[in-house]
Amino acid sequence: MPAHGHANSLNLATARPVEIKGRKVMTAIGKRPVDGAVEVRALGLVGDEQADLSVHGGLSKAVYAYPVEHYPFWQTVRAQARAAAWDEALPPGALGENLTLSGLLETQAWVGDVLRFPDCELAVSEPRFPCFKFNAAMGFDQAAKLMSANAWCGFYLAVRVAGTLRAGDAFELVPGPREVGITELFRARTAARRD
Repeated sequence: MPAHGHANSLNLATARPVEIKGRKVMTAIGKRPVDGAVEVRALGLVGDEQADLSVHGGLSKAVYAYPVEHYPFWQTVRAQARAAAWDEALPPGALGENLTLSGLLETQAWVGDVLRFPDCELAVSEPRFPCFKFNAAMGFDQAAKLMSANAWCGFYLAVRVAGTLRAGDAFELVPGPREVGITELFRARTAARRD
């Protein structure tokens, strides 16, 4: 029986300069929800940008998806770190994702799985690795370490069939070869970076 889920939110941003720890850097991590259909092309969503194309974007990282199921955790730890008020909800896209999904966690996603939406198909390609910009976006310095410790990294998607996508679209998960899981790949690469 194939798994199903849906797009809670579709989020875009253009790159802009921000100051992080005293230096000005370009970032597009603060994605914001958009209404209506967005065109999905081989290199991503029309109207979206990535600031550092050496680590984001490209054919295999065209769309970044993040499970909405992790949002309560991030709201709580931000409040505990005094980066936000207890009742301050994180807006969709706050973790830098283009696609805030429900129904598909990292432990359930494998490289090569396909998310079949009504008008496009996206293939799971690799995990996302947090950088210093993630800490800044979350408002506290331990955010990237927490993401790594939990392997709540989200995952990149390659565009298999271009088309359109909108918030609320349902998807069917079509299993790929199921040889490499997102969580296992994230943990292996994170360990290799520490060595």
